[in-house]
Amino acid sequence: MEKIQMKTPLVEMDGDEMTRILWKMIKDELILPYVDLKTEYYDLGLKHRDETNDQVTIDAANANKKYGVSVKCATITPNAQRVEEYNLHQMWKSPNGTIRAILDGTVFRAPIMIDPIQPVVRNWKKPITIARHAYGDVYRDQEIRVEKPGTATLKFTDEDGQTTEEKIFDFEGKGVLQGLYNKDDSIQSFARSCFNYALDAKKDLWFGAKDTISKKYDHTFKDIFQEIYDNEYKEKFEAVGITYFYSLIDDIVARVIRSEGGMIWACKNYDGDVMSDMVSTAFGSLAMMTSVLVSPDGNYEYEAAHGTVTRHYYKYLKGEKTSTNPIATIFAWTGALAKRGEKDGLEDLQTFAHTLEQACLDTLNAGIMTKDLCALAQGVETKQVDSEQFIQAIKQRLEELMAA
Repeated sequence: MEKIQMKTPLVEMDGDEMTRILWKMIKDELILPYVDLKTEYYDLGLKHRDETNDQVTIDAANANKKYGVSVKCATITPNAQRVEEYNLHQMWKSPNGTIRAILDGTVFRAPIMIDPIQPVVRNWKKPITIARHAYGDVYRDQEIRVEKPGTATLKFTDEDGQTTEEKIFDFEGKGVLQGLYNKDDSIQSFARSCFNYALDAKKDLWFGAKDTISKKYDHTFKDIFQEIYDNEYKEKFEAVGITYFYSLIDDIVARVIRSEGGMIWACKNYDGDVMSDMVSTAFGSLAMMTSVLVSPDGNYEYEAAHGTVTRHYYKYLKGEKTSTNPIATIFAWTGALAKRGEKDGLEDLQTFAHTLEQACLDTLNAGIMTKDLCALAQGVETKQVDSEQFIQAIKQRLEELMAA
């Protein structure tokens, strides 16, 4: 068959360890035979990030801003052990954090549902998408360990020298202190990304915070979301028949558990970190989660929600076969290809991406699975395969669908 043509390149960000191995397999077997793939390539493997003083991560993020769509392999965020293992110049920051900051993006994560794996919450029938505000809060905090009695205060000095100060607590002994912050413009970007994504997906948007207790910090989130919704999105939401709903975070959690799913759940940074893992586990597996970073000005970065699968990589280096699940990485590619096709008006590219996703689902529903999913599947006779066999099974199903 004639290969599907592309107009504009994707930004391709390669990664680390086992996911880097799967990355090449997926391209070679499932994409390159069918698509005349155009990418602007950046190697975000840990060694190359170290060689470039992490400039390659910055360049990749700026390329995403230029072309609008990127696809990213999982990458290592080094700890002290990794610094020694890779002989790094320093303990480099998370590439995802760097890219999020440059794109000013919000992370949306949703489970990939298949028939043999039913959610732990029995009434969930539709995927729940978590939208995480990946800025500020505990992830950029400052902390103090209190060793003696004393007074803790919160102090702010503005550019004119005016000081605002509030007493936090009179310590009578040992304790801990934590200082958090956020910015109105970051919250505004978060809100617009959520509203835009909800319109694009035509799904209801829920948001929860603790404004009754946090009357300035959390209340600011609530107020900004409501103001932007009322002024910019209310009529658009009503026109497509979706709703925006705010409540206290504890009420939202209770409502989500009682619901059938299907909504986009906007969360502050820490809430999103916790709830995305809860949702992914309840639906089956972190290896079956899509993840897309969306900026308020319409840039997209698709990636797998999981890490680099280090344990399997060490087995691979020994020449052993691994049963590593590539689904989330495949769906990163299909998400990026579909969005590229949408932006460039290429229906055949969009159709190919959706057909490849269907080939993955058909293969899994037939019981052909990697080891992690075999342990979860019910109601189907499973056949455990290694990663290469799994990708070949998907390829066979893809060719059948395309021929049909």
